[in-house]
Amino acid sequence: MKDASRIQAIIETLDLILDDKFPADNILDKYFKERRYIGSKDRRFIADNVWKIIRHRLHLSEALGGIVSARLFTALNFIDEDLDLLFNGEEYAPLPLNKDERTLLDKAQYFEDFSECACFECPRWLFDKINNPQLIDALNAIAPVDVRANLVNREHAKERLKKEGLFFSFTPLSPIGLRSHDRVNLNNCMTYQDGEIEVMDEASQLISLLCRVKPFHKTIDYCAGAGGKSLAIGAILQNEGLIWAHDISQERLSRIKKRAERLDILNIKTIQNVQDNDYSRFIIDAPCSGSGTWRRTPDAKYRLSPHRLSELCQTQAEILDFGAAHTAPNGRLIYITCSVLADENEKQIDNFLKKHSDFQPVNHRDLWMDTLDLSVFPFDCDKWLKFSPLRTQTDGFFFCALQKNS
Repeated sequence: MKDASRIQAIIETLDLILDDKFPADNILDKYFKERRYIGSKDRRFIADNVWKIIRHRLHLSEALGGIVSARLFTALNFIDEDLDLLFNGEEYAPLPLNKDERTLLDKAQYFEDFSECACFECPRWLFDKINNPQLIDALNAIAPVDVRANLVNREHAKERLKKEGLFFSFTPLSPIGLRSHDRVNLNNCMTYQDGEIEVMDEASQLISLLCRVKPFHKTIDYCAGAGGKSLAIGAILQNEGLIWAHDISQERLSRIKKRAERLDILNIKTIQNVQDNDYSRFIIDAPCSGSGTWRRTPDAKYRLSPHRLSELCQTQAEILDFGAAHTAPNGRLIYITCSVLADENEKQIDNFLKKHSDFQPVNHRDLWMDTLDLSVFPFDCDKWLKFSPLRTQTDGFFFCALQKNS
């Protein structure tokens, strides 16, 4: 592709992303699938610059006087290049910049009076709600690539990846995890294709272990999605026992079968209607804001609104109540989010406990120490666990195991 054509592709994808209706990675995937002629180097250039612009969205907007424009964002991103060459109006190239656009860009490149929210790339209402600039800053970093070893030990997986030219280190907390700080493409990786590794953030790996599922437990992953934690728990159990996987979306749930085949996981069954009330482990990986994953999905913060957050909190409370009714005496109701927002996490648990006196949080310090061969407890509370890139160098997750009285 010509340089100007690559700029046009960036503008076209950003036009869709800045509508804040669909995830940026989905938009990019669809764009490239519909244009198979775009080569791998061009795809990487386009994607890298799209993500760079998304990560600096508030800086770019404030510099442009509050304007949100794919065309101007892209021009400002390449302000040190020859814009006449990149915006030349030829076929498959952007139209030339007009006089007004030039004036805006000239002012923007020297703008310095950024707001606090722009400096931390976080919308004001979320900045105030999180109320922790250090955490917000950590959520703006680029995440490493974490994988878990699947049905093999991680030493074996690490050596096999090394033979393929992929260099991973052991994750510091998870005993089944590997981490790379380099950009890694696993599409052609035989270790991945053969099912010996699966992409999974270290915190999610740890949570799968902390669920403490045993083969004799009656276990359900109630909001299973595409089955990430179901598959991890199935591997931890070495295909013993049975895990029921449920999700309101049959399309998401249907992905489990294909993933399970690659990973050789045999102890998962999907279920549509949950009626039994005697589950030993009722696991809720709740629908949430996804604020803990902003390192990987920086566009998500712009698709979230106070109204949407309120809807999510209502749904979470309803799912918790449902789970409580279907958890067996002496069983555990396990609540998980990939969020750093108190509304979805500790406030949700506090409200639940006010209504359900037959549940109590387990001692999470003891659970951590009993489950993991670690001398460190990187949390400030034993009522629940709050993972974050600031505290645990992972995505932001919340985990709370609630024991039901006999």
